[in-house]
Amino acid sequence: MVTSLVRAQQLLLERIEAVLRPLDLTFARYEVLRLLSFSSAGAMPMTRLGSLLQVHPTSVTSAVDRLERQGFVERQRQDEDRRVVLAAITDQGRAVVEKATDGLNSEVFEKPGLSPAQLADLTALLGVLRKDAGDTVD
Repeated sequence: MVTSLVRAQQLLLERIEAVLRPLDLTFARYEVLRLLSFSSAGAMPMTRLGSLLQVHPTSVTSAVDRLERQGFVERQRQDEDRRVVLAAITDQGRAVVEKATDGLNSEVFEKPGLSPAQLADLTALLGVLRKDAGDTVD
């Protein structure tokens, strides 16, 4: 079971990377852009990004560094507390994340390789596995 799950993850990541690679994105950087694009201000504190993405602060810093070099994100200081560093999505970042999302939807998420009933069954089973491991399942 574990081997099958890990291999399925690898196969899905290969499909995701095939869509993102031409846009010079990784899935981690895509997630940062997507999250920023969903925020009402288009920006959020770096610490909040890490918390929402459930990754180490070093990983957030690395992703934002690269996105900043690419012109997709810029760092800003919060007016109320200059110690807080915000990551803010740029217009170029918004454009690339929409293009990436369109590609992921059409090439990966809309064609998962399972029927709707199989997807529902698999999602339910994985939910049980996650819940038993203490993960939050919504």
